[in-house]
Amino acid sequence: QTRRNTCVVWLVCVCVGSDRLESGMAEDQTDTGVVLGFVEGAEPWRLQSPQFPSKVGGKPAWLSQTDLPSDLTCEQCRRPRAFLLQVYAPIAGQDRSFHRTLFIFCCKTPACYSHNDSRSFKVYRSQLHRKNDFYPYEPPPEAETEGDGSGDFVLGSGLKLCRVCGCLGTKTCSRCHHPNYCSKEHQTLDWRAGHKKQCSSNELSNADLDHGFLFPESELVTEPEEQPVQDTEVQTEPPEENAENLEFSLADDDTGASESSVQKDLEDMAMHETADSKVIERFKQRTSLEPHQVLRYCRNGSPLWVSAEHHPQENDIPHCVCGAKRVFELQVMPQLLNHLKVDAPGASIDWGTLAVYTCAQSCDQGNRYTPEFLWKQDFSADHR
Repeated sequence: QTRRNTCVVWLVCVCVGSDRLESGMAEDQTDTGVVLGFVEGAEPWRLQSPQFPSKVGGKPAWLSQTDLPSDLTCEQCRRPRAFLLQVYAPIAGQDRSFHRTLFIFCCKTPACYSHNDSRSFKVYRSQLHRKNDFYPYEPPPEAETEGDGSGDFVLGSGLKLCRVCGCLGTKTCSRCHHPNYCSKEHQTLDWRAGHKKQCSSNELSNADLDHGFLFPESELVTEPEEQPVQDTEVQTEPPEENAENLEFSLADDDTGASESSVQKDLEDMAMHETADSKVIERFKQRTSLEPHQVLRYCRNGSPLWVSAEHHPQENDIPHCVCGAKRVFELQVMPQLLNHLKVDAPGASIDWGTLAVYTCAQSCDQGNRYTPEFLWKQDFSADHR
């Protein structure tokens, strides 16, 4: 029952946007129209494709079983990207989106993560009609069934998957022709992790080896965001000393235009610090009641930014391949980094927030995985 309610919550958010979900809400709380995502342990069978999961880490639970993405290589280091998370987000009243999942992939090379640079990420949308080639018309049973195991490296469509990452595997071991891989790099990882021994002894197994590549796997569970009724937009006024600093004048020094330029620079710095402080204070206040949230979902809503800098303008967000505009749908929060266990001295995988924009029409591209758009925003230097 819990998992079916999880799907309904996603569905309601897509359908009504900012309308209120009143059930079970305290009198002093109001629903914001945002659905929050949290990581939670789950039995492996619950995270497989027939269950239409929302999840973090592990291997992708592909929705469409054909036409998998083939361009998951990082454009900077040329290494395979890893599966980060997927969100099951059908759209009510739209049969072409009866089943609908968003997939996010990211590079695992820390050096590829530069400030406000989104190139390490890739987002895809997959959607299906209720009547489709891969899943029954009726909802899946709430019990483990045969074939839900994680050791399968071939989809029902016959497509073969990489043994290491679970993405499209177009390469194979030249000796035993058994495991498939997405790249030479993952073939090497598998060889070192144990395939060398299996291959030479002909003791081939479908069991997953520990390649050290995948992120820890968890289910994404959801609940509507609630805020105290009296909470309003944070209105943080500049400290008095800042206001006073903005009033000082260098005119009495009679040193010309260069000092006027210095004054303007100082004023701009003070104003920037004030604006950035407002944004980060709003972020902290909005997330304080649920500090463990790793995802915020509200299609046609707005992101909760972590900085006053690097907000996308309309012309920064490319239109969908169908020609329609893209709208905000979800954002990945920095709290997810704690779960991924990627923190390391020096360079590491990092972000302030990841805002995902998808086709406003959620266009029908058949069984194909349609690329969507991700905007990475990092904390400003003062708040890192």
